[in-house]
Amino acid sequence: MKRVIHIVMSRPLSILGVGLIALVLFSALFADLIAPFPEHRGTVVDFSNFNQPPGWPNIMGTDLVGRDLFSRIIYAYRLSLILGAVVLALATPVGVAVGLAAGYLGGWARFLLMRTTDVFLSIPPLVLAMSIMGVLEPTLINGMIAVTAMWWPWYARLVYNITLAEREEGYVLAAEVIGASRTHIMFREILPNCFPAILTKMTLDLGFVILIASSLSFLGLGVQPPTPDLGSMVAEGARYLPDSWWLTVFPGLAILVAVFGFNLLGDTLRDILGSGQ
Repeated sequence: MKRVIHIVMSRPLSILGVGLIALVLFSALFADLIAPFPEHRGTVVDFSNFNQPPGWPNIMGTDLVGRDLFSRIIYAYRLSLILGAVVLALATPVGVAVGLAAGYLGGWARFLLMRTTDVFLSIPPLVLAMSIMGVLEPTLINGMIAVTAMWWPWYARLVYNITLAEREEGYVLAAEVIGASRTHIMFREILPNCFPAILTKMTLDLGFVILIASSLSFLGLGVQPPTPDLGSMVAEGARYLPDSWWLTVFPGLAILVAVFGFNLLGDTLRDILGSGQ
């Protein structure tokens, strides 16, 4: 713990990353208590207060139907974090299992699994997600499916490369000599040595998942109104620039804070885990 605190406190960017993510998580978890107008996350309409610039009590202004922008951004954080957590919870086990099997078993298993992975990696991620969402109905569940389908190959490639290096190590050879099963060797011997890289990538990827999900919503393929979503808010406000600048600037800054914070936190986590090896 002392080493972790020393690494974080000795780097200003690490402190900034931890602070930004703490702010995002606090806002998402306690949105019902923080949001000044919690009812504005739904189909509330207040045309007497529509399209107002930042002021009091609407510190980030209001949207085109009079809803408080600050309240909607806070609830959009909650939705984005849920989507990111579910996507990584689904994509990571699939990619890890594929990478372990391909790296350790070799032969036809390696050829089939890694060529399948290469096919997915050859398609631009956003294009693949757009193709899936173009077929499915644009809902939160389908958005998770679309982003998951494009995310697991990166974990498969990462774990595959680590497994290729670890399979020649002495502890793996010793396990083979004493008759340990392939499943035991892959999941009890090799997988623990992949955890630092996997945890670091998951932290970095959480910000990028939020960015991809916002991109889909920006294109009209993600979560649909009136559910608050950062990407759809940016898309809606972009039509009224530069006059109603707050409609786009504040949701865009919210995306920036989340992505930047998770990137800084991922770098910090990489330094912590790397220094402990």
